[in-house]
Amino acid sequence: MYVALIILILIVCFLLALVVLAQNPKGGGLSSQFSAGGAASMMGVKRTGDLLEKLTWGFAIGLMVLSLGTHVLTSTAGGPVRSVNQQKAIDTRLPTPVQAPASVPAPAAAPGATPALPAAPAPAPAPAQ
Repeated sequence: MYVALIILILIVCFLLALVVLAQNPKGGGLSSQFSAGGAASMMGVKRTGDLLEKLTWGFAIGLMVLSLGTHVLTSTAGGPVRSVNQQKAIDTRLPTPVQAPASVPAPAAAPGATPALPAAPAPAPAPAQ
C-alpha cells in the first residue's frame, strides 16, 4: 500500500508540473519580453485557463492528501522504518527488570568514619494479667 501511494504521488507530481508549465503566465514577466505577445492572444484559445487552473488546484490538493496518507501509513506499526536509529531501537529489546533480593546487605563503612550505633533491642512483651 505504501509503495502504491508513492507511485501515485510521483504521477501526480509529474502531471502537476505539466499543467503548471502549460499555463500562460499572468504577470507578463520575462516571457512577454522575448516571445510574440500578440500572436498568443490572437490565435490562442480563450477559456483554457479555467481548466488548467482547476487541474492545478486538484493536483495540488491530491498531492497533499496522498502525502498525508503516507504519513498515516508510516505512523502505524506496519510502516517502513524511518532511520537506522529507529531500526536499532526496534531490534534492541530492553531486558525485563530484575527484582532486588529481599535483604540487601548494608554498605561497607568508609575508612575513618565513626561506627554506627547498634540497633536497640526490641522491648519485652508485657506479662498477661
